Amino acid sequence: MKQQTLAMAADQGDGYEQYRRPTKRDAFLATMEQIVPWQELCSVIEPHYPKTGNGRPPIGLERMLRMYFVQHWFNLADEACEDALLDSTALRRFVSIDLGRERVPDGTTLLRFRRLLEKHQLGDALFAKVGEVLQAQGLKLGTGTIVDATIIGAPSSTKNADKQRDPEMHQTRKGQQWYFGMKLHIGVDSRTGLAHSAVVTAANVHDKHPLPDLLHGNEQRVYGDSAYASQKALIASKAPKARDFTNQRVRRGGEIDEAERSKNHNKSKVRARVEHVFAVVKRLWGFAKVRYRGLAKNATRSFVVLGLANIYLARQRLMA
Repeated sequence: MKQQTLAMAADQGDGYEQYRRPTKRDAFLATMEQIVPWQELCSVIEPHYPKTGNGRPPIGLERMLRMYFVQHWFNLADEACEDALLDSTALRRFVSIDLGRERVPDGTTLLRFRRLLEKHQLGDALFAKVGEVLQAQGLKLGTGTIVDATIIGAPSSTKNADKQRDPEMHQTRKGQQWYFGMKLHIGVDSRTGLAHSAVVTAANVHDKHPLPDLLHGNEQRVYGDSAYASQKALIASKAPKARDFTNQRVRRGGEIDEAERSKNHNKSKVRARVEHVFAVVKRLWGFAKVRYRGLAKNATRSFVVLGLANIYLARQRLMA
């Protein structure tokens, strides 16, 4: 066991900060320390992670994974994440960095770690592993799925080196407003409220097109907003036993069908659970705008953040 340095003792608060109290960040990191299945997630990345050889030994896998998650939870760029670790004792304590003995991994090291995950499509694998762990803990998939999509914005300016917008992103109109970016489509279990599938597309792809990819096939009910109305054939192509509980359009011939509106209201009591996932991803963790160019990089981030959101939301279910 290594001897503790004065820097680490100060970070741990070993009698040096008599009047310090835990902050919300401390409480959040302590919670994630306990509920994230670190060993299982590291096992997904380990076959692709650099091994110790003749060159410079790689930084520990779990340490890099913790730094990578901190980047997502606090919506930080690579170098900003490095600066945050240098500045915050709570983050250093979470990542287990002793400034008296070692340096904080720099932004370039984090960039290489991100690219490793993107190259081997490990974001999807991490999302799937989280699902396996949660199902093993008792959060089984039910027979109902809620489908929905949200727009993740991208910079629309052409004031860059290429003098053009990201060619993989597109614009779409929602209501009377135009948006430029991508769409995150998800399928959420209607009983647990956890995402079990996801698809990333450009923003101009209609919500209905990825619908079969958002179902696991054993559904008996499928919920969604009016964007998925009249898609019984698409639903049946993946889940033949599922009944269509998507919201239907209520305005016909200029008049509102009050009976249909009442049905939609009852369906929305279940359908609204999908918004809890989007609230964590977009509002709590700040993934309302893309940070990288191209769909592939942002898809990796989307899958990882959805997996972390599932862990965060599952805590309430498991504690109930």
